[in-house]
Amino acid sequence: MKKIFILIVILAALGGGYYYYQQNYASVPTPISTSNNNQMNNSEMLASNKETEITSSEVEYSPGIKGLYATPTAPGNYPGIVIMHEWWGLNDNIKDMARQLAKEGYRVVAVDLYHGEVATTSERANELRTALKQDEANKNMQDAIKFLQDQGITKIASLGWCFGGGQSLQLALSGQKLDATVIYYGQLTSDEEQLNKIQWPVLGIFGAKDTSITPEQVGGFETALNNLSIKNEIHIYPDVGHAFANPSGQNYAPEATKDAWEKTMAFLKTNLQ
Repeated sequence: MKKIFILIVILAALGGGYYYYQQNYASVPTPISTSNNNQMNNSEMLASNKETEITSSEVEYSPGIKGLYATPTAPGNYPGIVIMHEWWGLNDNIKDMARQLAKEGYRVVAVDLYHGEVATTSERANELRTALKQDEANKNMQDAIKFLQDQGITKIASLGWCFGGGQSLQLALSGQKLDATVIYYGQLTSDEEQLNKIQWPVLGIFGAKDTSITPEQVGGFETALNNLSIKNEIHIYPDVGHAFANPSGQNYAPEATKDAWEKTMAFLKTNLQ
């Protein structure tokens, strides 16, 4: 009976969590819920005092693939940003962040790497993530870059969270020229031969208590960037874990999220404007 009770407790704990899988498909548990009605979304918390009028609409930025395009309404020479979603898919939180970036003076494409599906369970999110073919994902993101370039945009950055943070780095490693790369606790590499493709600044945001993207991995990534003389800003927040900037998650850390966002805005302004 005692063994059965312990098994039930373990299964209950796993049922409320999700697993962030590294590229070698080893799983590391990071508890997070897919919804939390007590938390405001990030776009509300991070809203600036700017009253920039924006428009946003669904666009087909790649053949058969639709994402969200958000841009200031007033004509202007705005920089561009391609943003990548977490492993859940292109959900409302990511769309809201695209609109928030547009209010900051950027033209933003939020890509859809799952072809229209948004996962509501960790099991389905993992199925979608593991089914992803990196070559196709790279083409998807590169098409978003071209979409922005076709709007006359000359300076473009990539930004992603969690799974999307890893994709932000993958885009940089794909040979696509960018002006800045932003990674929020995404899968990293310390392979200098791969990283040598990056010829622009990198911002990395991480948590010291992250058990999937560990401080040791972050340190190896930072060392490799420094060895290659790639300009970088790496920030490891001391008391937070994985996905700390996700407002629907149990690891959500509002103060660290605010500070990270301020650093992100300063980084983008320096390198895109």
